Amino acid sequence: MVDEFVDVLIVGAGLSGIGAASHLQRLCPGRSVAILEARQSLGGTWDLFRYPGIRSDSDMYTLGYSFRPWTGTKSIADGPSILQYLRDTAREQGIDKLIRFGHRVRRAMWSSDNAQWTVDFERDSGDKASIRCNFLLACSGYYDYAGGYSPAFPGRERFAGRIVHPQQWTDDIDYAGKRVVVIGSGATAVTLVPELAKHAAHVTMLQRSPSYVLTIPSVDRMAGWMLRHLGPSSAHGITRWRNLMLGMGVFALCRRKPKFARDTMLKLVRRQVGPDFDVDTHFTPRYNPWEQRLCFVPDGDLFKAIREKRVSVATDQIESFTETGLRLASGAELPADLVVTATGLQLQLIGGLELCVDGRALQSSELVNYKGVMFCGVPNFASVFGYTNASWTLKADLASLFVCRLLNHMQEASVRRCVPQVEDESMALQPWVDFSSGYFQRAMDRLPKQGFRKPWKLNQNYLADLMTLRYGAVDDGVMRFSA
Repeated sequence: MVDEFVDVLIVGAGLSGIGAASHLQRLCPGRSVAILEARQSLGGTWDLFRYPGIRSDSDMYTLGYSFRPWTGTKSIADGPSILQYLRDTAREQGIDKLIRFGHRVRRAMWSSDNAQWTVDFERDSGDKASIRCNFLLACSGYYDYAGGYSPAFPGRERFAGRIVHPQQWTDDIDYAGKRVVVIGSGATAVTLVPELAKHAAHVTMLQRSPSYVLTIPSVDRMAGWMLRHLGPSSAHGITRWRNLMLGMGVFALCRRKPKFARDTMLKLVRRQVGPDFDVDTHFTPRYNPWEQRLCFVPDGDLFKAIREKRVSVATDQIESFTETGLRLASGAELPADLVVTATGLQLQLIGGLELCVDGRALQSSELVNYKGVMFCGVPNFASVFGYTNASWTLKADLASLFVCRLLNHMQEASVRRCVPQVEDESMALQPWVDFSSGYFQRAMDRLPKQGFRKPWKLNQNYLADLMTLRYGAVDDGVMRFSA
C-alpha cells in the first residue's frame, strides 16, 4: 500500500542521515523530509558497535558536523560520546521527529511518467508498505549491519572457549582474567587490544600481516585553548581546517614519497615499543603508506600495553583452532579463553537496497559514479559515501550540500527530474576506489565504476570536491533536467 508522499526520503539515521536532514531543513525549508531507519535507534555505527574501547579513527573536528561544533575534551572520542553528540544534534535540529524507526527499506522503483520513486519497506511488525518521494537519498553507510566478515577458520567448532566478532559484541562477554586472542591488525583490533588488556590476564594481537600504526594525542590542547578564548564556532572551524589540511598533506606525502613516509612512521614506532621489539616483523606492512587506512592509537595506548607486557603481537597464519586456542602455521600455539575475530566488515552499498528504473533492475556493478554523489542513468537519486583517506563527514557534508543545491536549482527551473548521463558510451572505466583493504577487495566485483575524467572520476580530495560540489555549476552540461 502506498500511503504517503514526501519530497525527499532519506534512508538511514546515522551520521550521514542526520547531517543530510539538517542541511535540508536549513537550505531547503519548503521541502518535506522523512527518514527511514531499519533499527530502533539513531546513530548508525555509533549505536550498533558496543565493543570495549570503541572510538573514532578520525579527529572529532573533522568527524563532527561543520554546522555544529564539537566541544568535547577529546579529539579522538569514545563511541558513547559520539553517539550522544548525534542524539543532541538530532534533538536540537528537530531531526528526531522526522525518523521512522523499525522501517527496513527493501526496494526503490523509479517511474519517469510520474517523476517519483516508490520505496517499499518492511516494519518490525512484519507489515509491508510503500512511500513515494521525488528525491531519494541513501545515507545507510557502506557495510552490512547483519554481520561482519569472519573467515572460515579450520577447526573453530572444536574450540572450547568463546568466539565473537566485534560487530556482535554483547554485554555478557566476560574477559576479566582471561587469555584473549584478537585476530586482526586494523582499526578495530588496535582499539580493542589495549582496552581488553586493562582487565584480561593477557591479550595477543594475532595478525596475518601488519598495518601502519601511529600515535596521536587524544586531547588537542591547541583546540582547547581556542575553545576557551575564541568560542566554539571559531575553535571548531579553525581546528577543522587545520586538521583537514594536515591530513591531506600527510596523504600526499605518503603517495609521492612512500619510502620516506614509511621510514619515518617505522622510526616513530621503534621509539614507542623500544629497541628489543621486532618492528620489522610485527609493524612493517607489505604495502606503502595510505594504500590502506592508517591506524591511529591515542596517546600510544597500544604501544604502552606492549611495553608493559600486557599485550603481545604474533604475526603468522592460522593453521587451525584447537580445543584450547589456536595452532599457527609456524607450529606455535596460542592459548585462549576468548577469541575476538576483528577481521573486517562485509561491504554493502546503499543498505542492500534494490534499485529499479522504469521497470529495469539495476546492478550496483553497472553503476558509474558522478561527482562521488550520484550515478549515471539513475534519476533523482544520491548516495553518501565518505572518504577512504579522511573523515567520513567531510564528504558527507559536501554531498548533502550538493543535493540541496540541486533541489533548489530544480525548483527554480520548474523541473522534477535530474539524471547524470554519459555522452561517450565508450568511456573507459576503472574500479571505484584505489584501495587495497580486504573489505574493498572482497567486494570489488560488486562495486560501481568510475571514469578517468571529470565528473565521472571519484575524488579522494576535499578541496577538489569543495570546488565541485559546493561551488561548481549544478547545470554542468552532464546533468540532464526535465519536467
